[in-house]
Amino acid sequence: MKALKFITAAVVLAMSITSCQKGNLNSNPNAVNANSVIPVSLIVNHLTAILVRSEEMPFGDVNKSNQFQVSNYAKYWGTNEDTWSYSGHSYEILKYAIQLEVQAKAQIAGSPASNKYLALAKFFRAYSAIWLSQRVGDIPMSQAGDINFLTPVFDTQHDVYKNSLQLLDDANTIMTAVGSGSTIFDTGDIFGLTNLQWQKVINSYRLRILISLSKRADDNADLNVKQQFAAIVGNATTYPVFTSNSDNLVYRFNATNLYPIFATGSNSYNNFMNVGKTVLDITTSTKDPRTYLMATPVTTTNVADFSNYLGADPGTSLATLQNEAATGKYSFFNAQRYLGVNTGATAELFIFIGYPEMCFNIAEGINRGWASTLAATDAKAWYDKGIAASFSNFGLNVNANSTVNISDVGGKTLGTATTDNATFLANVSYNLTSTTAALGQILQQKYVAFFMNSGWEAYMNHRRTNLPAFSEGGTGLGTVGGKLPRRWLYPLDEINSNAANYQKAIASQFGGAEDVFKDTWLTK
Repeated sequence: MKALKFITAAVVLAMSITSCQKGNLNSNPNAVNANSVIPVSLIVNHLTAILVRSEEMPFGDVNKSNQFQVSNYAKYWGTNEDTWSYSGHSYEILKYAIQLEVQAKAQIAGSPASNKYLALAKFFRAYSAIWLSQRVGDIPMSQAGDINFLTPVFDTQHDVYKNSLQLLDDANTIMTAVGSGSTIFDTGDIFGLTNLQWQKVINSYRLRILISLSKRADDNADLNVKQQFAAIVGNATTYPVFTSNSDNLVYRFNATNLYPIFATGSNSYNNFMNVGKTVLDITTSTKDPRTYLMATPVTTTNVADFSNYLGADPGTSLATLQNEAATGKYSFFNAQRYLGVNTGATAELFIFIGYPEMCFNIAEGINRGWASTLAATDAKAWYDKGIAASFSNFGLNVNANSTVNISDVGGKTLGTATTDNATFLANVSYNLTSTTAALGQILQQKYVAFFMNSGWEAYMNHRRTNLPAFSEGGTGLGTVGGKLPRRWLYPLDEINSNAANYQKAIASQFGGAEDVFKDTWLTK
């Protein structure tokens, strides 16, 4: 494959990637000065800018797989088919993380043990490895980015997770040594976080990864999943985590970087997609006030009645969806909220790693018995915090009723509704007597909190737990028997450029043939 060159502003970063895009960080002979010093702030700027992919943003394709969004017209929103093929890759994040390490060691005075850029590089190394591994299985990691290994071996998924957790632990240790918590990390950081907030991102992301290992927590003692979870949750001084929505890793849109539905020119096509049945079945059955902000009613009478909000099933054939949506059978997205301003200012913030999720992750870990000093009442407290934080992101106060406008598909106000928060909270009150029922509640409310944010996490949590129930079996999903895929195929450039190691990896994991319906070690 052709080499990929780094260009940031007017500076050409001194490397190009060949083979699997993981090794061969060679000097670029086309650069004016291939060994020039690259300001670390430029690398930080690029790393933070490429962390979130367009597919993971609001109204990106991920929201179909998360079953938040359902197309009813292929011309404008494609199909709802889950016919997955080759995964993307995360090597650009890796190669910039490596360059950040190189430049930070060369430019930043003092001990590496207190070099915050090395901490951030470790976070991005871990993120890039987890991002790809959770999609495909075993991947190159230990030899990835090393010029001496142009066809790096595949590390087992177990080792990828073990090494990534260690990178995150090391990153936290460095950030503790850095201190100066209220200091802005770097002017190149598009998220504008302080040193302490980045440390909280590192540890809160680590909790996400630990929870994702719930199926392996009991049969892989060397991972110390439960012990790591308990250590983080039990010591906020050593392991600071998010304490409010103000710590969220938020990707912000503006007049230049438009809200995705405007950036793609799809803002005129709100009537060709519907809110998913999976999420609306949950919110309407619990009388959740967030329903009014997500969706439009299907009739113009009694717009506050939750029976007026009906989601579309992605398993329904597209032809049927198109006909039924045209008659107004299903709820559309609340146009005043999501189409009100081209900067997305009227919608909830797009959170990529956030406090509500972390609250539910902690509640789940406690529910699973991973923190022996904490009880069901502690899980309830974190569960309640997660709901309150999600409400806040929707502009609602969980402790006080609000009057909200009800919008139609074009943004016209149909009326208002006064929320009944007490009824909702009673309906979702945490079950203190049944850990099984409580786990279902945690996962259900986490799923609702993921609405139109956090990338693939809603799907990843469902894949791991089968909760909440997703639509499956319908012809609209486009797969044999309407089955939901369990993984992606390996990136095509990996297959072509690292063929021998790729063949070994699929032989050891899947018996020699790629299959999107087979589980990897993570979810078996």
